[in-house]
Amino acid sequence: MLTHHNRRPVAAAATGLTAMLVLSACSSGQEAKGTGTDVAKVDGKISLTYLQKQGDQEYFIGEAAGAKAKADELGIGLKVVNLGNDANKTVSEAQAAISQKSNGLIVVVPDPAVGPQVVRLAKDAKVALLTSDDQICSTGPDPSACGPGDLVPRIGFSGEQMGGEVGRRAAEEFLKSGWKPAETRTISAWKQDVTVCTDRVNASKRAFAKTAGAKVPNIDVPTDNSPTGAQDKIAATITANPSVKHWVVWGCNDENVQGGVTALENAGFKANDVIGVGLGAYLACKNWSSGKPSGMKAALFINGRDVGALAVQTMYDKLKNGKDFPKEAFAPTTMVDASNWKTSGVTCG
Repeated sequence: MLTHHNRRPVAAAATGLTAMLVLSACSSGQEAKGTGTDVAKVDGKISLTYLQKQGDQEYFIGEAAGAKAKADELGIGLKVVNLGNDANKTVSEAQAAISQKSNGLIVVVPDPAVGPQVVRLAKDAKVALLTSDDQICSTGPDPSACGPGDLVPRIGFSGEQMGGEVGRRAAEEFLKSGWKPAETRTISAWKQDVTVCTDRVNASKRAFAKTAGAKVPNIDVPTDNSPTGAQDKIAATITANPSVKHWVVWGCNDENVQGGVTALENAGFKANDVIGVGLGAYLACKNWSSGKPSGMKAALFINGRDVGALAVQTMYDKLKNGKDFPKEAFAPTTMVDASNWKTSGVTCG
């Protein structure tokens, strides 16, 4: 989910939902440059374009469905575009949307390097711009090096909160296992140039250390955030650490953890020697469907439908009522496992 796969070359890139949805309390009081400050209210029907990376992924399918349902409810014209993993397509589709008179763009970028270019397009056309899931910066290609006032307003989930929940659950499972710390390693797997991924993983590390109360060595594994990419990299990590008897795996998303669990299974590790805690639950649930023991012990369920709906609602509030974008707005999360995933609304991808 929620994260990029392969990073591709980018030409010119260098140059009131429901009460269940929680608005971030850390609003800066002003919007990032070029995201909506020059945009006029729309008196007639609002037209929006939602540009999504990886639109065939389960999470983003849900996000699009939630956006469409909210748009229908509000009487908004909405077009959803699947960008795949093509960063260049982000720019061309943003240009197309502007030429087609969209009043607002909601973007999930395949690569944050296109951020300044997309912001410039929106600003020049006086079109409102909002991101969902991943951050982009108005002044540079790297959101992690961006000043707070230059980050484009974002709808999604709190990386700190999500990572913390994953790390705590992993630590609880570790404590239940009775494993010796010296015989155990934790794996943090993620695409390391994606800011929101780094936020999640770092929060998982901190929460695990605090909850476990023991020093378990961690191994950072760079991946492309895909199941096969994570599987290959984690398999190499397992081979390089033959003395380790037990493994704890977390990452930026379900893909990383699923890849890790699969790699460990292929290496001969039994389910009771593996603790995987996913983030998304749309792949984790496949492990539980069979009823067989699995190294995937739990996953944090993040509902893309809530994010898509909140993004459309936030854009509507801006364009129809002149309400400033919040710096960030967050949707709720739920920890699930084999015992409760079916009743939690998880759609198994």
